[in-house]
Amino acid sequence: MATRTLTRKGEQTRRRIVLGASAEILESGVEEMRLEDIMARTATSKGQLFHYFPGGREELVLAVARHETEQALREQTAAFRRFDSWAGWQRWRDDMVAWYHDRGLRCPLLGLLNADASRRMPEAQAVMVAFMADWQAVLIEGLRRLQATGYVAAHVDVEKAGAALLAGLQGGILLMITTKRIDHLEAAIDQAAAALRA
Repeated sequence: MATRTLTRKGEQTRRRIVLGASAEILESGVEEMRLEDIMARTATSKGQLFHYFPGGREELVLAVARHETEQALREQTAAFRRFDSWAGWQRWRDDMVAWYHDRGLRCPLLGLLNADASRRMPEAQAVMVAFMADWQAVLIEGLRRLQATGYVAAHVDVEKAGAALLAGLQGGILLMITTKRIDHLEAAIDQAAAALRA
């Protein structure tokens, strides 16, 4: 879609639609997301929705993917830049657990990663793949900071550790959604810390 300049009111309306679609995906999943439900949730007309998202459903899903990944990466980057000790790690861990509790042990992003969605919406899948690469880079940067200050053992390969941590996080999130329990995610983070401590 060509970039268009929006008025402030237009930006607010577009953002309201994106946030409404994000909430709908969180509750129902990307497969069940219907434009009619988003219009009702956001008090927008069909004309308004297609004015901001002329590509319809797929363009809106792509906008949600971009919004959610940008927000998540911003929060994760800010958290890892504060890493100066294992107390910082614990704060990050507790904040992440609280974040998922606040969302009813659901994840707005995971539905965008499933195989069917990726076949039908390759652009949204590309956004998610880029997000995972960026998140892994943020994790590695945080681990390097802990290693430089002596909290992570010098022999640890932080690139592999960052990849393993990301895999553990994603596995914990998937199990959380499947079982409606968050202890797998907690265990993944806690065991990573135990393995990394100098």
